[in-house]
Amino acid sequence: MEERTAEEVAAIFAAAGDSVTVINTDKTEDETVEDYKATIQRNVDHLELIKAYKKEDGTTSIWTSESFTAIDAAVTAGKAKLSA
Repeated sequence: MEERTAEEVAAIFAAAGDSVTVINTDKTEDETVEDYKATIQRNVDHLELIKAYKKEDGTTSIWTSESFTAIDAAVTAGKAKLSA
């Protein structure tokens, strides 16, 4: 696999924002608790996975100067929702 380009890294980071939005959205009336928690879990897992992305060397992170403040907060909030 080739190294990800700067554009690919930017797209991955942008997609993380979608997961942040999902986690920060309250359960709707038409969702079951089980479905809602499954959605939250998938998005928490997604955020944790992308934070761990490495370059081809398997050691160096693909991330450089990106701010993970919103992502970290969403993971924390998502885990809180899952344990509630």
